[in-house]
Amino acid sequence: MTPVAELKLAHRATWAAGDYAAVARHIDDVPPADLLARMEIHPGQDVLDVAAGTGNIAIRAAAAGAHVVGLDLTPELFETARARAAAHHVTVDWVEGDAEELPYEDESFDRVVSAFGVQFAPRHQIVANELAGVTRPGGRIGLVNWTPEGLIGQLFKIMGAYMPAPPAYASPPPLWGSESHVRILFEEAPVVLEFARGTNPWRFESPEAWVSFMETAYGPTVKARAKLTAEGRWDDCRADMLALAERSNEATDGSLHMEAEYLITIGHKVG
Repeated sequence: MTPVAELKLAHRATWAAGDYAAVARHIDDVPPADLLARMEIHPGQDVLDVAAGTGNIAIRAAAAGAHVVGLDLTPELFETARARAAAHHVTVDWVEGDAEELPYEDESFDRVVSAFGVQFAPRHQIVANELAGVTRPGGRIGLVNWTPEGLIGQLFKIMGAYMPAPPAYASPPPLWGSESHVRILFEEAPVVLEFARGTNPWRFESPEAWVSFMETAYGPTVKARAKLTAEGRWDDCRADMLALAERSNEATDGSLHMEAEYLITIGHKVG
């Protein structure tokens, strides 16, 4: 097995760990609405949701009347996704697949979207090429990704200080939240880009409650906790996470309210 294939198996195990469905519920309001308001999805369109997770975007696109494929490297998430789609009385074709090797011909989709998904594929340039390739001329690419300087970007910076460095070919996920990085990724593609920023609220009973949630539900943090606990270093990492929550807290009543910044990228494919 190649090093890249081994890394992707590790990624699949990461997102299957914990309870991503619970995490997804915390980002299932503002970011999907913000993205889809810019995508102009209409009945009959072909839509691909890459790294679809439990369906935050795919289900809404299907409800708009589109023919939707929800693709993800971690099919363990599809049980929840199917149940959610059924509850909303929509049909989505759930497909196990890799954002770096989309199993579709070029120019197959009118809309290609991803919310907090493609940024975790290791080779960003390959992903950008794939997204642009499967989009039809006149179609749109729509992405929502955490920014490097935002709450989740800071969380990854904290964990990265304790965890082994990724392979040289793997770019940090929050770079997809950097306009300059995304422009470079698409500079050779027939895609005109526009950007917007927004924030997603995270609300918990307290900073401690958020840390407890993340260390048991969010796959990357679950895996970091397991490794660092074995090394006797988790308490230090956890303390840094708690400090992040405390300094990011906007609540004044003892609870926790943080705003996590994201970048929206809209790509208009010409030709």
